[in-house]
This record gives sequence, C-alpha cells and structure tokens, in this order.
Amino acid sequence: MVTIESTAAMATHIYETMSHNLEIIRTRLGQPLTLAEKILLGHSADPQTQALEPGSSYLFLKPDRVILQDVLGQTGMLQFMQTRRERVAVPTTIHCDHLIQARVGGVSDLSESLAENREVYDFLKSAAARYGAGFWEPGTGIIHQVNLETYAFPGQLLIGTDSHTPNAGGLGACAVGVGGADAVEVMAGLPWEVLYPKSLAVYLTGELNGWAAPKDIILYVAGQLTVSGATNAIVEYIGPGARTLSATGKATITNMGAEMGATTSIFPYDPHMATYLRATGRSELVPPAESYAHLLTPDDEVEADPESHYDTVIRLDLTSLEPYVIGPHSPDRARPISQLAAEVADADSGFVDDISTALIGSCTNSSYEDMSRAADVAQQAQAHGLHTAAPLMVTPGSERVRATIERDGQMDILKALGATVLANACGPCIGQWRRSQTETEHPNTIVTSYNRNFPRRNDGQPTTMHFIASPEIVTA
Repeated sequence: MVTIESTAAMATHIYETMSHNLEIIRTRLGQPLTLAEKILLGHSADPQTQALEPGSSYLFLKPDRVILQDVLGQTGMLQFMQTRRERVAVPTTIHCDHLIQARVGGVSDLSESLAENREVYDFLKSAAARYGAGFWEPGTGIIHQVNLETYAFPGQLLIGTDSHTPNAGGLGACAVGVGGADAVEVMAGLPWEVLYPKSLAVYLTGELNGWAAPKDIILYVAGQLTVSGATNAIVEYIGPGARTLSATGKATITNMGAEMGATTSIFPYDPHMATYLRATGRSELVPPAESYAHLLTPDDEVEADPESHYDTVIRLDLTSLEPYVIGPHSPDRARPISQLAAEVADADSGFVDDISTALIGSCTNSSYEDMSRAADVAQQAQAHGLHTAAPLMVTPGSERVRATIERDGQMDILKALGATVLANACGPCIGQWRRSQTETEHPNTIVTSYNRNFPRRNDGQPTTMHFIASPEIVTA
C-alpha cells in the first residue's frame, strides 16, 4: 500500500537510499557534487552502470511522487488504467485547479465550474479512489501551492504534469514538469528517463531591502538568461544571499524558472525551510532533513568556487537589487522599475499607460507571505484615503491561505480597498479568465504577479499587454 502523505519514515528512507547511491557515484566521478547532482544521482535506478555525461546521457531515475492537475490528470488516469495495475506505484495526487474560470468572484465561479465540469471531477475522484491516489477537489487550491504546503520536502524528487511544478524547489525538492506519459510510467513503477541536465548557478550575496522582493530576483535572472537560456539545465540558487530568503520567497523564484526553459530550479536546505515545514504542520520532517543536511546542499568546495563546478554562473548582490517589471508579451523583457516610466512615455514602445486590471496571486505568488505584503500596501493606501484606480483581483493559492488571511484580517483589508477575491484556482493565469469583449477589443494593459505573459495567455486576446511584478508592486 502506497502512503500518500509525506512522513518522516518516507523522508528517512529516501535519504538513506540517496546516501547509498551517492557512495557509488562519488567513487565513479571522483569530484565534488552540486545539489542537483546529489538529488538526481541519489535517485538513480542503476548507480553502478548509469552513463554520467551532462548534456548527452539519459538518466533513469526513481521519483518519489507524482502530482497531476485536472486537465492532464484525465488522460493520465485513462492511460494508467491501461497498465492494468491495481494501485499506483508511488504517492500520487490529483488537483482540480485548471478548469475553474474567473468570471465574477470565488463563490459563484466555483459553483459554475462544479456544474459545468461535474463529469470530469466525478471521474477523477472515483479513479483516484480506485487506484490509491489522493484527490483534491475544486476550490481546495492550486496544485503547486497545495504541494508546497502538504507534500514537498527537501531532497525529494517529484514530477508533475504542469510546467510550474518546480515551485517545490523553494522547499529544496527537485521538482520537474513533465508530459503525461512520463508521469504515467512512474505511476506504473517504471523509471523516469530524462536528459542529464547541465548545471547553472545563481550565486546570491547581500540581502533584499526596500521594495525589492524575491520576485525581483527571478525577474532579473529571466532578463539575463532569456526565455531559452536555461534549457536542459538545472538552476541552483546558492551563496549567503540564498539563505536570507523565506521558503515561499524561494518557491516564487523556482516556479518561474520555467520561463527560462530550465529543467527545474532548486535551493539548498536551510532553517527557513524548517520554519515553513513546522508552520504547515510537518514538524516531523525537520529532524531527518537536518540529520541528512549534507545531502541537501552542494558540497563545500562547489559553493566556495562555483565557476569550477557549474557550466554557467550568474552573481547577484541582493542589496543593490531594485524592483523589476517585465513584459509585455515575453517574460524576459525586463527592466528595473526606475526605467519603466520613460519606456511607457516613449511613443515608439506602443505601451498603454492606463492599467485596465491588476491581479495578484497564482501559483507563483499566492502564499500567506505574499498576501500579507500586498495587504500591507493596501492598508497604507487606505490610510491616505485611496481606493483602487483599476479593478484588483486576488487569487489565494489554497484554501489554507484563503482561510488564514480571512482569519488574520488581510482579506478584509484587500476587500476594503476594492479587491475582488477569486476562487482558489489558476484562473486568469492560464487563460481561464472570461473578460468582457469591451475590455479587450482595444490594446490594454494588465499588471500581475503571475509567471507567464505571452500574447493571449490570460484572456485569449492579442490586444492585452501583460506586465509582471511582485505582489506589492502590483498592488501599489
């Protein structure tokens, strides 16, 4: 019987297996290891004979978990049925977050989705029960935020049928977005085959200050690497600056590695991850992680001299980083906010100055911390007698986040400013936004704390220009 929950016994078993495999790998390679190498090769299905050439060898790995969103979950479960297995071979969960359209507000939008997609939800629920998978019903949250809060932990190797699965890298997991067939093979007990990624390090020093947020780190890096600069590579965020960021701040950064083409992105284990595990009711996972912390960080020699151990190294002093805004139409069109006004004023840019809608949330920035930072800005605005100058839409990442910000008052602050709270789902971030045609028939600007901003991404309209910033900058 496969246990769905992430337990201390599960984590300990994973760490023990990694230790055994890495003894063999170290003998073969005879060199210090990066964090990505420790996790990937620690999960090797055959460490004795596995070919080990980054960029050319294909690794055969044994993931610890599979997560499915509801759209690809349908085909995934139908394919899994053809394997004739009685139960899933690894912990697997299905999350109903992609089919809920944003129309008016959370309650009515969820109700309409339940009516329209009942057959899909009933199938997924019954299939999960039949084959031993977990099922998260509509309204419980976005797949990646739920995974971060409930299942992810340092050193875990997990795959998911969504490009932003790397969100869990903020908690030290090696989390990769894959196609449905890859996920089904792992669910059926087969190894996962993946090209041995190259290595890329972002070495962080200093500490964020002023209006700068973790979001600005990834917006800066996306501008440096472009939308294809990390293709077939794992991005590791290392250095003393990495240890100053919260776990949910780290998750924002790893989430958007997908916008650079990265296989995944990851942070080493640190006390912020232990704090998040405890805060989300998983204290039992902290002692095993601390006991095996040497498996969950790069070797000391690697961090001391990254240029000798990574294919590419980007160095960033967080102290000097200012807020960034990216877009429109591409997640690597980046500039510091101090340069934005001049660019908007330049007629050649073709930008629309008036903001038609502002949106905060999505799997990238919907944590309790993100909502609290946005609410703080909203409260300051209210103190000056201000209300929203454009519609403000808020997407909590999970029911846990929604209930907690309602309990602690952040929800009331945002609503008092004029915000509309949407369902705990992907909604406008993935095109599930039913806007009126009068809003989109002419070029218009939206600002969000989302992750992807290609034309038609949010509302299906090429006329919408989408800029991305941190939740607090969007609120401001």
